[in-house]
Amino acid sequence: MPLDHAREKPVEILTAEEAADEHARLGAAVAEHDIRYYQQDAPTISDADYDALRRRLVAIEARFPDLISTASASVGAAPLAKFAKVPHAVPMLSLDNAFADEDVVDFVDRARRFLKIDGGEAIPFTAEPKIDGLSLSLRYEGGRLVTAATRGDGFEGENVTVNALTIRDVPKALPKGVPEIVEIRGECYMAHADFEALNARMAAAGGGKSFANPRNAAAGSLRQLDPKITASRPLRFFAYAWGEMSAMPAETQMGMVEAFADWGLPTNPRMTLCTTVEEALAFYHALETDRAGLGYDIDGVVYKVNSLALQNRLGFVSRSPRWAIAHKFAAEQAVTVLNGIDIQVGRTGALTPVAKLQPVTVGGVVVSNATLHNEDYIRGIGGDGLPIRDGVDIRVGDTVVVQRAGDVIPQIVSVMLDRRPADAEPYRFPTLCPVCGSHAVREEGEAVRRCTGGLICSAQAVERIRHFVSRNAFDIEGLGEKQVQAFYEWGLIKEPADIFTLEARDANQLQRLRNRDGFGETSARNLFAAINDRRSIALNRFIFALGIRHVGETNAKRLARHFGTVEAFRDTAQAARPPGPELLKGNDAWVELIDIEGIGGVVAEALVDFFDEPHNRDAFARLLEQVTPQPLEAASTDSPVAGKTVVFTGTLVRMTRDEAKAMAERLGAKVAGSVSKKTDLVVAGPGAGSKLKAAAEHNIEVIDEDGWFTLVGAD
Repeated sequence: MPLDHAREKPVEILTAEEAADEHARLGAAVAEHDIRYYQQDAPTISDADYDALRRRLVAIEARFPDLISTASASVGAAPLAKFAKVPHAVPMLSLDNAFADEDVVDFVDRARRFLKIDGGEAIPFTAEPKIDGLSLSLRYEGGRLVTAATRGDGFEGENVTVNALTIRDVPKALPKGVPEIVEIRGECYMAHADFEALNARMAAAGGGKSFANPRNAAAGSLRQLDPKITASRPLRFFAYAWGEMSAMPAETQMGMVEAFADWGLPTNPRMTLCTTVEEALAFYHALETDRAGLGYDIDGVVYKVNSLALQNRLGFVSRSPRWAIAHKFAAEQAVTVLNGIDIQVGRTGALTPVAKLQPVTVGGVVVSNATLHNEDYIRGIGGDGLPIRDGVDIRVGDTVVVQRAGDVIPQIVSVMLDRRPADAEPYRFPTLCPVCGSHAVREEGEAVRRCTGGLICSAQAVERIRHFVSRNAFDIEGLGEKQVQAFYEWGLIKEPADIFTLEARDANQLQRLRNRDGFGETSARNLFAAINDRRSIALNRFIFALGIRHVGETNAKRLARHFGTVEAFRDTAQAARPPGPELLKGNDAWVELIDIEGIGGVVAEALVDFFDEPHNRDAFARLLEQVTPQPLEAASTDSPVAGKTVVFTGTLVRMTRDEAKAMAERLGAKVAGSVSKKTDLVVAGPGAGSKLKAAAEHNIEVIDEDGWFTLVGAD
């Protein structure tokens, strides 16, 4: 059938042959118009006609999925309603930071101790510039790019595939012979010259908001809902790491990056291999000197153990690898005047002082606010890690030196006493909450003063809800800081459970959400859909979202893995009682809590305090009526120890205790510090004592270290 005839037919009645021909024609037409629109700034058809071509192309691919290709979706898709979420097959974890040469020496020494390698044997590691951009993961299947995602929370990112396909540095396909699955990770960034040209172009266009720095420009450009805007921005990419790989092309970090370069991916030419700490530090200081001439922003150097086998042995701690560290450059500083001090009230009632500064540029960013940490910091007492000491206080009117800590958070680091105004008075920290007027008290041993009006303080209520819906908690799309504040002021959301009853209540309201400022039919519908999508959520996210003191992401995951269900977590925390006159070691529930690897008395007491409050228990119960927390999946589900609780005791010969723990967790086991009736297996080396006796009392299986390796198939 003639092609022109196929163009007239509805997509629903096209034959497979007609669809293939029409798809090829539309793909070529769209590609041609993309070049004219994005590269030549000379479109030859209207936006309406272009969108019609794109809609027909998408409709054909929906009916004939075999025709879908990354090329056909590369540029110019209709603006997305929102970014879909992409789970990372291998988590995108962050790096620990080093801020001094001594920290790098400690990093290498820790690796030696962990691996039991003496100082006479070299541990080669790579050194590379730490690009100040936005992390991006590119997944190739069969050599073709199928997904691009941001880091997100490290476990789940934003799907930016269509936008990434507009970046010149990102190959749409890899050469023949690459592994079936290749997940490349790197940094999306913007060069200095491109950044300046972009801001100049936006200023010339009139009304366009300029970007503060290249990093913000890159992040904002990659996260555009309209890929046409992303395509118009000069984004670049450096590849330096990987996620899931069906086969490894090399056995070293350097070899992997060289393979990326062979596949056509841009890699940083300044990356080098070091065999000593002295070589690494020399590279760092040379790069620090060359920093301004690189043409793009960096904020330090990343060191990685070169051997992948050693990386695997070193493993991870919390959210960071033991085999890598980021050596940050010293923060840039500037001098300005402190115009005032504001007090902010956080979700836990903490009163935090914030410096209001005469605006000043620090490291390319205009700074008008800076953290003052707490009242001791203002008084000059300082503390661990805080630079103000020796009684030098901070007063309104002072001329101060400001730096961006780690090139991110502004802080005051010193006061120029010779410029202090004669009438400047010591700052009096408030003893009443500035939001609700309740007493603000400071517990013994704490540096923070807290509001006692938890039930009536709107600042705490709003901040708790903001935390609940934040990215690493429930991550509800469309319920950001401004929306939470508005819903609270409208009386629609006072506690987390209200979020999930909002749609039902809205149906009976005289003033519907769609008729309120900032909302419409579509935005209200999208918000309700996003809320309903989170009625089922991972248990660790649920626990983190509760906002319990000392229970961050890592501890939430530890608790989720240990208890498995929300009921077991709640019941144990409610039953737990710390040591007292009648409980020399606390009751059984308390002992179970503090025996969880990484959970100690401070965290356990915070859990007890939370569930001791009747209003917290009631709010928790109302929330569970709306939400179903899901157990965490074990790291491995097919190993013989998956889901089991293992205790290692005695002297281990073939591996260190840290290696044993890391190995067990990779295999899906839970590692406990002591033997209880819930223990499934004890691995005992020479010198095992009381734990071996306890295992016998509970009739628990005991094996030696060789038996462990045989059991898990690692011999």
